Amino acid sequence: MTQDARQRWQQRYDSALAAGRVRDADYSTLSGVEVDPVYGPADESAVPGFERIGYPGEFPFTRGLHATGYRGRLWTIRQFAGFGNAQQTNERYKMILAEGGGGLSVAFDMPTLMGRDSDDPRALGEVGHCGVAVDTATDMDVLFDGIDLEATTTSMTISGPAVPVFCMYLVAAERQGADLGALNGTLQTDIFKEYIAQKEWLFPPEPHLRLIGDLMEYCAENIPAYKPISVSGYHIREAGSTAAQELAYTLADGFAYVELGLSRGMDVEQFAPGLSFFFDAHVDFFEEIAKFRAARRIWARWLRDVYGARTEKAQQLRFHTQTAGVSLTAQQPDNNIVRTAVEALAAVLGGTQSLHTNALDEVLALPSAKAAQIALRTQQVIAEETGVANVADPLGGSWYVEALTDDIERQAEEIFARIRDMGTDGTMTSGILRGIEDGWFTGEIAEAAFGYQRALEKGDKKVVGVNTLVGSVDADDKLEILRVSHQVEIDQNAELAERRTRRDDDAARAAVARMVEVGRTEENMVPAMLDAVRAEATLGEICDALRAEWGGYTEPARF
Repeated sequence: MTQDARQRWQQRYDSALAAGRVRDADYSTLSGVEVDPVYGPADESAVPGFERIGYPGEFPFTRGLHATGYRGRLWTIRQFAGFGNAQQTNERYKMILAEGGGGLSVAFDMPTLMGRDSDDPRALGEVGHCGVAVDTATDMDVLFDGIDLEATTTSMTISGPAVPVFCMYLVAAERQGADLGALNGTLQTDIFKEYIAQKEWLFPPEPHLRLIGDLMEYCAENIPAYKPISVSGYHIREAGSTAAQELAYTLADGFAYVELGLSRGMDVEQFAPGLSFFFDAHVDFFEEIAKFRAARRIWARWLRDVYGARTEKAQQLRFHTQTAGVSLTAQQPDNNIVRTAVEALAAVLGGTQSLHTNALDEVLALPSAKAAQIALRTQQVIAEETGVANVADPLGGSWYVEALTDDIERQAEEIFARIRDMGTDGTMTSGILRGIEDGWFTGEIAEAAFGYQRALEKGDKKVVGVNTLVGSVDADDKLEILRVSHQVEIDQNAELAERRTRRDDDAARAAVARMVEVGRTEENMVPAMLDAVRAEATLGEICDALRAEWGGYTEPARF
């Protein structure tokens, strides 16, 4: 090293301090002892491989993206919420924001996730049950009524029909009078993880990738702060993968989206910062922290060495975290508060940029208002009372944490090599598509899930209240859970029918037909899709037109 890493960090920190980018807060322990913003070795040369650890704010970002850590800015407190109709969910959003939430995260119901209208026969009994029903841009108007979209970061967890739903969000913002170029938020859009784990696709992979490429270009040119893809490992982990598999499959998907951008002739320095990530925070505390640290290091190195990114902004991995839904138990559900707190703390110590904490009752139903508030307060207690935000990467240099970080990185690199070998041209994209076609990813995840389940049944792994310590003093106490009335579906369908009669039907159908025509060219489809949405074309009408054009997809059988 030509310059001591500590000195480089100090220069970065001092610059941030001078620029007013350090929060004015109490940086002392509960006992009043002042703590430094970061800690490191007295002699860097005495630590073998220290350049792989380094200091926060410098390549390879193992210890975080910013020299200031959370002294510069706390993570965004998000709560994943959506149920019933847009009006009901709007009320929950206003409660979350009023209680100190820093951003919104939209959960959609199953018909919306599959690109179906609420009155589609296949939507029967599902409207509003696992999220909010969205059929047209008017639903988005109601969903964000009284919420300034220009001033609120909004995440939307949807992949298959992500682009038309995003267009509805943009139209709602237009109707608010917002400057669309100033919007900030994240759209999931990650179709690879649907084929790998969650199974909510609409078309074969290639048409989905075409739409994603169009979205990347549109956002880079028109909405620079908005992140059009949130590469999702969460659902891969929830399906039963190991931590290393979650990390490797997710980053491999991310590399494929980088390859997509490059294939479009886009500048990696421009589009790579628009890629964000979404990870699971599971209950194995130190393994999760190591996973997050390894993720940043791997991404930075691959973006620089493989894809040619030269700026720090393009090399940095930014991620949202959600605590592990799969770790929640129906037995002794109050224990879920503890699990969520531990998982949330791991995400914070791992350096997450935003965080969602699950509610204790989500294993049974959508969260009640009380359970949602407890989940929100969990993050706020961590932020305000524990002192963990005072020091950047406080576990950096721990022998255990560094060894775990190195080991997860090693496992991930082995998986990357396997994926690339499956392809025909050495790209990550080719390997992923072959792995999807062969059912390799689903088979690997199934093996991992089976191994864990077998360990549970043998008692090698313990889950309190399930296979150990099953006694409870309130065994007969029943949780009051949120139930979505069937009336929601009846009312949503009636409203949808009325909207169809109020709109200019010929204009809506013509706009959808024009969108399909654009899809047959190399022209970007987003503007044409926006026109269809402005004409109040429904989500189902847009997606059905594309299904008719591009066909459906059936995953391969694997035994």
